[in-house]
Amino acid sequence: MTLTGQHLIAGQFTATGNSTFVGYNPAQETNLETPFFEATADEVNAACQAATAAFAPYKKLSDADRALFLETIAIEIVNLGDALLEMAMLESGLPLARLTGERGRTAGQLNAFAKMLREGSWVNAIIDTAQPDRQPLPKVDLRQMQIPLGPVAVFGASNFPLAFSVAGGDTASALAAGCPVVFKAHPAHPGTCEMVASAIAKAIEVCNIPLGTFSLLQGASHTLGTALVQHPNIKAVGFTGSFAGGKALYNLAAARPQPIPVYAEMGSVNPVFFLPGILAEKGAALAKAFAGSITMGVGQFCTNPGMFVALADNSSTHFINDTKTELNAITVGAMLTAGIKNNYLKGVTHLSNAAGVTVATDANSTEVKPHLFVTDVKSIEQNPLIVEEVFGPCSVGVVANNKAELLKLATDLEGHLTATVHGTADDLAEYAELLTILEDKAGRVVINGFPTGVEVTHAMVHGGPFPATTDSRSTSVGTTAIYRFTRPVCFQDFPENLLPNALKNSNPLKINRLINSINTNA
Repeated sequence: MTLTGQHLIAGQFTATGNSTFVGYNPAQETNLETPFFEATADEVNAACQAATAAFAPYKKLSDADRALFLETIAIEIVNLGDALLEMAMLESGLPLARLTGERGRTAGQLNAFAKMLREGSWVNAIIDTAQPDRQPLPKVDLRQMQIPLGPVAVFGASNFPLAFSVAGGDTASALAAGCPVVFKAHPAHPGTCEMVASAIAKAIEVCNIPLGTFSLLQGASHTLGTALVQHPNIKAVGFTGSFAGGKALYNLAAARPQPIPVYAEMGSVNPVFFLPGILAEKGAALAKAFAGSITMGVGQFCTNPGMFVALADNSSTHFINDTKTELNAITVGAMLTAGIKNNYLKGVTHLSNAAGVTVATDANSTEVKPHLFVTDVKSIEQNPLIVEEVFGPCSVGVVANNKAELLKLATDLEGHLTATVHGTADDLAEYAELLTILEDKAGRVVINGFPTGVEVTHAMVHGGPFPATTDSRSTSVGTTAIYRFTRPVCFQDFPENLLPNALKNSNPLKINRLINSINTNA
């Protein structure tokens, strides 16, 4: 398809402004040709008003109709063919195999939500029937279920041009919940965003969905994001990106006359604890696997293991040396944007110059390459910035003098998306307290693996305590992500004909429900 550089608003590609920006080819370090229009205040308002107009009819659609819509989006994305992958490669510098897998993940997420909608029990129907003869007072009939919040603003991520972008997990979960979406395209891949938006527009047409159910707005400035979060028609926000960006949006939303939730996934250091027994047994193999995890995707995953912890002994010394050797042998590709590259180099330079930090890998902070740094617990206590996230292929090793110091370090951790422990059976028994500590520090705790793979399943939690996210009770990956964009409503003493189908006595949807404290599909 030929790119227009325009916004998709209520089914039409359009642009009325004069300001433009262009995409960037990180592999060639050159600007791309197609100009994209910056959204104006009027266009933001038009998209938000269209979403509001679409909300009532869209939320009334049956789960089966919304499921078909999501499935059709997945089909239309695949129908874009190689052209979509070529555009994503051009704008991200990511390899074809990675993007092919990411396209499959994007379609898989949409189909997973569709499957959940077709089954129907996701609404969490709860029924407490009336007891008119109860003494001293009769008990009323109460029935609860989840309903959609309203129009949602979603921000695309820089590091996943498909799976965390236009039709990614935030959009899929919001649409599944019954919420129209106004999507802010990421300026790192505006062409990819426009192409996927065209697939959603085609699905809207095929499935006869209200036109304002989805809009795409382009923009490289912070003005667009600010306007979206502050627009009174927006009822929730989904964001994946930096701490500074997510916290800024959170503050804007909290300052509104009617505050709204911001579900911001803001990155993480993802500490990995290597216990002594397993390092003695498998140190060399773990070093190789760890180096691969650090450099996967040029270290540009929010689950990248940016910190590891081990006890000071011969095994950890060998492990550090082996990891250094592995990292020195790895050549990484281009980083996603010039900004990400510059921030990585600044972070590496900061660590190289920090007191108490040793550069284990070949010292060169002027080019993008893997780096390993080593420090101790005392240095971190004096300068906590040592273990702040550096987005890219590097990690900081922290050597603890003893078990008590290791546990103290774990206790002092901030919130993270993941925390990992490698240990033998004896290690894990001896360090059981560590696992208990880490439950309070991360959304996902991993044993004898690495955190960089995030499965899209019902049980997955991709979230964590602040500052990893703005709401540790939620996940941005997996089907339970839908509950970010719903709220419970209780219906009291409604006659049968006025109840939603999910709460009717006859259970026409044949879903699982909690009736008088008993789970049943009757």
